[in-house]
Amino acid sequence: MTEPVIREEELESLRYPIGRPDRASEQKRAENLAECIEDLRRLPDRLEETIEGLSEEQLDTPYRPDGWTVRQVIHHLADSHMNAYMRLKLALTEDQPTIKPYEEGDWAKEPDASALAVGASLMILRGLHTRWTFALESLTPEQLARTFYHPESGEWTRLDAQTAHYAWHSLHHTAQIAKLRERMGK
Repeated sequence: MTEPVIREEELESLRYPIGRPDRASEQKRAENLAECIEDLRRLPDRLEETIEGLSEEQLDTPYRPDGWTVRQVIHHLADSHMNAYMRLKLALTEDQPTIKPYEEGDWAKEPDASALAVGASLMILRGLHTRWTFALESLTPEQLARTFYHPESGEWTRLDAQTAHYAWHSLHHTAQIAKLRERMGK
């Protein structure tokens, strides 16, 4: 897929096709946790539908100028969501843990994110999201209020807010790929 020239004012909508994440709106969205959990549950199916029929060359197309390729986005989702699931488990089993940040941009450059077939991460996401949503549905309100500390942001995150964020994250990256397909007429 050849990317057409994109005007500067369009770059923001390409990067954030469903809008930027917002802590206040995520906390509000966390009030409807069942919807957030459903978005997480549906990510593997939505993602597979969104990339269905793409060639290897198309998977190596950036979703925006200077952005990750579709392949890197898919592998990023697996990396990011595995980290999120581990953070959930840490918050459930430790008292206010400090989580370990990671450099997602560096991870996206590694061969397992830039060259590996996407099927490996699609399998990870399917299994991971099955476990993640099962775990989330079993949590009490007290457990959902548990927190972890992110040393880079300096913020405490509640598990219900984390769930809302990753529901947004799922829709965000799927929309990036879908918008690329629309622009390319695929």
